[in-house]
Amino acid sequence: MQKLVIFDLDGTLIDTVSLFISSISSVLETMGQPVPEERVIRSISGLGFQIGLRRIAPGLEESRIDELISLYQREVLSRTKISRQEELFTGALDTLHNLHGRDDFVMAVATGKAAASTNRVLDFHQLKGLFTSIHTPDTNLAKPNPDMVFNAMNIVDVAPERTVMIGDTTHDMEMARNAGVHALGVTWGYHEPDELEAAGAHLIIDEMDQLIGAIEQLNGA
Repeated sequence: MQKLVIFDLDGTLIDTVSLFISSISSVLETMGQPVPEERVIRSISGLGFQIGLRRIAPGLEESRIDELISLYQREVLSRTKISRQEELFTGALDTLHNLHGRDDFVMAVATGKAAASTNRVLDFHQLKGLFTSIHTPDTNLAKPNPDMVFNAMNIVDVAPERTVMIGDTTHDMEMARNAGVHALGVTWGYHEPDELEAAGAHLIIDEMDQLIGAIEQLNGA
């Protein structure tokens, strides 16, 4: 019987922490907005981008949100062209191919990244063919709403007890718990282990090479 593994992207498979923080900070400065502490910027990773921006720039007029998003997208593209700051974490590619090669697992993506950015980074790393479905806030309710997880499960007809959501933020853990699936936290991304635990992680790992074993443990393999 197949099991579903759902991956977050930023901070889980893709190393974007420094890119995200530096790009957000630069754009806020450009728009004359105060730049929050790094921990505050980290806290919005995984949310729908508009939701996150409203949290860290509450004084920004609604009419300027689209301007901020546009500036951020251009800033990210500029920085990635220069320094390739959207690399896969070490071991991620091997882990994904190992899971994809097994008959007992299927994989999906549930990310707070916009669809255009998601497609760009998945195409760059040639990952799209590994996933049965890809879910973004463009066509789903944003984390921690369980909409993306429910839709991923429905596509492959896998029950919650056979599904694991893997992520690095409290929003991922809350989404997993809201969907009634296993919540697997990783510590190499945006949020701290104690935050993941408080958000309901069933299991937390520190190394990529622990991931497949952790999935099997949660799924009773």
